[in-house]
Amino acid sequence: MNRPHVIIHTHTSIDGNIDGMDLPAFDAGSRHYQDLALTPEQQVLNVDAYLNGKTSTEDNITHYGKPDVDEDAGEVPAGDFLAEPDASMYYVSIDPRGELAWEENTFGYGGVPAHFLEVLTDQASNAYKDFLRRKRISYIIAGGEQIEYELMLSKLHGLGIKRLMVGGGGVINWSFLQNGLVDEVSMVLAPIANGDPDAPRFFTAREPYSSVSPVAFQLASVENLGDSVVWLRYTVQPS
Repeated sequence: MNRPHVIIHTHTSIDGNIDGMDLPAFDAGSRHYQDLALTPEQQVLNVDAYLNGKTSTEDNITHYGKPDVDEDAGEVPAGDFLAEPDASMYYVSIDPRGELAWEENTFGYGGVPAHFLEVLTDQASNAYKDFLRRKRISYIIAGGEQIEYELMLSKLHGLGIKRLMVGGGGVINWSFLQNGLVDEVSMVLAPIANGDPDAPRFFTAREPYSSVSPVAFQLASVENLGDSVVWLRYTVQPS
């Protein structure tokens, strides 16, 4: 299968918590995370797209709004829709049923404009696809009821995406890993913790998308980024 090189790149605390904390050390870790991945003239990952799960997108961009759909919209053409085929960066969002309330069609994280590209299933309504087309937001269909990861990656590769950063949350990270679709794990480890047992984690198994099972990694490199923040890079050991 032709697919992008997949890098899980996530900013985490020492206790595996990927949620924000009101501490200067969290801000330092977040800055290093962004610089490595996206900041012009500083980034080193060379990605041309980054992918987040629905919850991460809701938390950071769409804020649990309701999309302005037209239930009486005419039937849209079948298949995928590419609004900006020449985009230099894509923000790829997993949204199986078509629920995210986008207001714009680009996002400027890290000072790099990224065109939104939704990953839908056949469960997304015609009204929602019409909403995306009116917003000039691209989408691909990758599955019947659940996202088929290999199909999604094949389609992303066909759009010219060669290096894909997966930025969480933990359910998406673990789903990619358990499907054998991860080439590298990049962890920006901030010197913080809060012991919250209910906090979102770097990796989270969740049925029916994934299950609990052990995975081993091989350390590729360690770098002190300053501010007591450490950058760890791993490859996945064959099972």
